[in-house]
Amino acid sequence: MILNTPMTQAPISGMRKAAILMLTLGEETSAELMRQLTEDEVQAVSREIARTSSVSPEQAEAVLSEFQQMLVARDYVLKGGLEHARRVLISAFGPETAEKILLRLSRSLRMDTEDFTALQKADPQQLAKFVMKEHPQTIALIVSQLSPTQAAALLMSLPSELRSEVTMRMANLDQISPEIIAKIASIVHQRLKGLGQLSRQSYGGVKAVAELLNRLDSSVSKEILETIAQQDEKLVEQIRHLMFVFEDLLLIDHTGIKELLAKVDRKLLTVALKGTSEQLKNHLLSAMSQRGREMLLEDMEALGPVKIKEVEAAQQAIIAVARELEAQGVLSLKEAAGEQYVV
Repeated sequence: MILNTPMTQAPISGMRKAAILMLTLGEETSAELMRQLTEDEVQAVSREIARTSSVSPEQAEAVLSEFQQMLVARDYVLKGGLEHARRVLISAFGPETAEKILLRLSRSLRMDTEDFTALQKADPQQLAKFVMKEHPQTIALIVSQLSPTQAAALLMSLPSELRSEVTMRMANLDQISPEIIAKIASIVHQRLKGLGQLSRQSYGGVKAVAELLNRLDSSVSKEILETIAQQDEKLVEQIRHLMFVFEDLLLIDHTGIKELLAKVDRKLLTVALKGTSEQLKNHLLSAMSQRGREMLLEDMEALGPVKIKEVEAAQQAIIAVARELEAQGVLSLKEAAGEQYVV
């Protein structure tokens, strides 16, 4: 690439800015950026690069400066909102430049927000049909953008083998850049528009997978963990460490259990305790009044056969209450998670 120094600086188009950025960043970085573009975008940028015989030092500096400003502004917006970004940028660049940066950035952020909103509002079963033929990595990226409830519903709609593969890939998403995920969201949004009906931002990673598996039937969670363990036992241990299962109620102290039981319907508890260990039953009973214990034991004795799915659903409902209480600071699950898990 030849750098020259013209007498005047003409306005630079968006496509030419992209070409200059690619040329300035070097082949390896540019190739990585190209992989994130659509085929049409690659062709358009490539044509512009081919037309660019020389770039002045002023042009290169201007494009790189604008690129850096956009990245800095985006970081400020994500950390403290638009007004926080505006204050910082005005302080750094002055009001005129700050407003120009925010104007360019707001267009990008608005598109990202629309894409993520559409993705998060999509019906999980419809979304499952759409992603069935996608690469497991793409599915993992999509699942990482859904709420745990949506993600669980989508995973349950996938074939067993694919479900395990997606879960493992999702657990390794920590280092995926937001730009790549935003690109996936944009593509999915556009495709979902064609399907018609479009009925939180955290990415993947071990924590997200643990939270997701907690919402699946225990038999499904067990199957997924066993499959992943065949390829990566260390990863499974990391996931288990962050999981919280019903038997982990044993590790919540007496005060915490009392707070939990005060929020749980007795009928729900009766079903949830069906088939659990005597140790756990006694742990819960010890936190109840004598009258409460007697009533629960009577209910348990009168309870007939219960489907496993109903028991698991009741247990998951109680775990959900426990997590709500943890969020409120009423009890702690941090020591409980990962201590006991039987596969």
